[in-house]
Amino acid sequence: MKNLFERTSSNWVRYSEYEWKAAEDGTLYLTPTKTAQPSIYDPLAEYQKIVLDAINIGRMGMSKKPDAEIQKAIQQFAVKYGLFGLMTALPTTPNFMEYEAVYLPKNHFIKKETMSTEKYLALFFPFDKLDVIKRGIESMWNIQNDRVMMALALTMTDKPMAVNMSFQREYAERYEWIKQQFIDWAFTYINSFLYYEDYDTLNDETRQMMQQSMAAFGGIAPTYHIALLDKPTIIWDFHSLMLGVQMMFSFMLTDSENPIKLCRHCTKAFVASRPSAVFCSPQCKNKHNVYKSRARNKSEE
Repeated sequence: MKNLFERTSSNWVRYSEYEWKAAEDGTLYLTPTKTAQPSIYDPLAEYQKIVLDAINIGRMGMSKKPDAEIQKAIQQFAVKYGLFGLMTALPTTPNFMEYEAVYLPKNHFIKKETMSTEKYLALFFPFDKLDVIKRGIESMWNIQNDRVMMALALTMTDKPMAVNMSFQREYAERYEWIKQQFIDWAFTYINSFLYYEDYDTLNDETRQMMQQSMAAFGGIAPTYHIALLDKPTIIWDFHSLMLGVQMMFSFMLTDSENPIKLCRHCTKAFVASRPSAVFCSPQCKNKHNVYKSRARNKSEE
């Protein structure tokens, strides 16, 4: 799958700086700082890095690393790629502002099947509220006194209103929700990795359980259109970075030529240049060989 997204494009927003803030009830959120500056980038141009970073952060959660360490890694991820856009990833449609309420399929984070739009927005704007007026299916959003936010909103007018709102500086996402999503991706990868790595030692019941677990992975398929740029280009309409990562991860997970592997030395996820590769770098290969040589010599003493 070389150059998988060579003729594709998308766009998402990331800020120059993020901070962890606690709400009045103690819930911890990640949000852009007051002075952070937004920029638009193409996630598909960095799809391998995004997926590998996501898996490695998720494995930190699986191995019960300290929260401070995980939070630092998540904060760095956000600076590189932005927030997940959970607000538009969870409902049945990213156009929920056009409906009387927000409708939610089953998910890890919100148990209710429906919520009022006001209560739903409050989950993602716990500090500074946006100037939004909602009456039935009609809604109005005002941006005042912030030229940067006004310019960003005008630039992204092709996005649904809720997606555009999630790009604003006041938007925030819960730490526990972000952490859980990373863990879910890591679990999906480890499940696939072990299924083939240990296939001959697994009984039928375990294999079936792992197959069912993998079958549950997925999400709402993103839409796309074709733009006539310097060459015909598929433009993916991601309404959340989470959805984009799901799709990129799915393609990488099924790539037999350059599979995702765990380095035999440092155990980090990497994209193998060939199916037989077991180390993420020559440095890890050398360190592993030195470690084996020392262990061998010690056993012979």
